[in-house]
Amino acid sequence: MRIIPAIDIIDGKCVRLTKGDYNTKKIYNENPVEIAKEFENYGIRYLHLVDLDGAKAKHIVNYKILEQIASKTNLKIDFGGGLKSNEDLHIAFNSGAKQITGGSIAVKEPEIFESWISKYGRIKIMLGADCNNEKIVVSGWQEESDLNVIPFIKSYEKKGVKYVICTDIEKDGMLEGPSFDLYKRIINKTNDIRLIASGGVTSIADLNALEDLGCEGVIVGKALYEGNILLRDLEIYL
Repeated sequence: MRIIPAIDIIDGKCVRLTKGDYNTKKIYNENPVEIAKEFENYGIRYLHLVDLDGAKAKHIVNYKILEQIASKTNLKIDFGGGLKSNEDLHIAFNSGAKQITGGSIAVKEPEIFESWISKYGRIKIMLGADCNNEKIVVSGWQEESDLNVIPFIKSYEKKGVKYVICTDIEKDGMLEGPSFDLYKRIINKTNDIRLIASGGVTSIADLNALEDLGCEGVIVGKALYEGNILLRDLEIYL
């Protein structure tokens, strides 16, 4: 199972939110490149980079941070937040992203998202299936749709999606444990989806349980920044 630390960006700084609420912003480092280098120094190979300004603005904003991290580390970066157009996608890949995550666009403009899958392939284009009470949410988690998360994922599996990042917003930043039941049902009800769990990871025990469920990867955020999980504790997964 891949361990994928998260760096969320607002105003060029590394921050964390609670349940996606921008009013709960906590700054952990003024320089995200320093954080990325620290991850790499401990043997981490992957990074989940989220442009929270972009998610709110509905277009890519913090691509310079992506560019800096990509040029100064060897981390394989998946980038998301505000990718709404072909131009946004072009900027993200040109700035060093190895993969991108599309969430809102997969809901609001599925034709564009499907064209990305066709053009770039199912490795580079990942589906972001963020939910609240199992309803898909979009626009930086500011809007709730009427789509149920599991049928939503299954519909995109049929369209060629392979990698899915699923975040349960109720768990995000709460340090109360992930949505094990939801992830188990997603894995059991899909055939070829590689599920990346996100939200609520608090301990090594959580990571072990997610691995046992069959998750392909897990995104770790606040637990690292608050010291609940130490980078050296992750060596068994690297």
